[in-house]
Amino acid sequence: MPILTTHLLQDVIHIAQQAGEHLRRFYQHSVSVQIKADNTPVTEADLFASQFLTEKLTALTPHLPILSEENCNIPLAERQAWESYWLIDPLDGTQQFINRTDQFSVLISLVKNHQPVLGVIHAPILGYTYYAMKGFGAYKLQEGKPCKLAFRDIALDRPLRIAVGSAATAEKVRSILNPNFDYAFHICGSSSLKSTLVADGVCDCYIRLGRTGEWDTAAAEILLAEMGGVVFDLNYQPLTYNQRESFVNPNFLMGVTRDFRWDNIFRSDLSE
Repeated sequence: MPILTTHLLQDVIHIAQQAGEHLRRFYQHSVSVQIKADNTPVTEADLFASQFLTEKLTALTPHLPILSEENCNIPLAERQAWESYWLIDPLDGTQQFINRTDQFSVLISLVKNHQPVLGVIHAPILGYTYYAMKGFGAYKLQEGKPCKLAFRDIALDRPLRIAVGSAATAEKVRSILNPNFDYAFHICGSSSLKSTLVADGVCDCYIRLGRTGEWDTAAAEILLAEMGGVVFDLNYQPLTYNQRESFVNPNFLMGVTRDFRWDNIFRSDLSE
């Protein structure tokens, strides 16, 4: 396990930004698209960025294994021996990339003892980078200026602001919520960028009903943890990393604060 230092963090931020420049170049042209076995798209940009990140992180920490969304066919029997490893999504929001919405990002996380301890979310077209490290705090870097992300409480005099991926998802989420509260839905692209809406205070939470991978949530976990946020599945249990054969996350909520009765916003009959 590398020692968590600001030097290591800056190196990882730089690698994420370099990968973002490669994605930016691919973004200027049409890219070839394939459909993976799980029926999700992958482009030549995903594959190039995955190889680039793997090479750069291997050079940075030669002894650490790397688990990428595009190279994850590693059995649990082998993975469970890892104390620490890099977990990456070279292009979070591939469909957004294909649709040219600008809402995609590069994700790099360092996981130790099944918990993310360092994370970077870099959005190359939108022009900002979020990063956090255990015990260091959470930050947003925009136009070269870092801004520390502070703890935010939830204002009770307005609707609860929820990040979702689409209007259809908003209605699906609404169906499991307590109708005695007011809600305002914010639609955004990639999973990680919805978590940054929570970190920025634009939204109070991000509720995900649908498929994500461990690489989609790890950087957001440490980002929110370092500013007093919370992440749990809809049984109020923490997400897990490298502890199951499958990398598919359960449905989850990412909230801006631990100091809120999140169970109150869900319909009471869901747990019956």
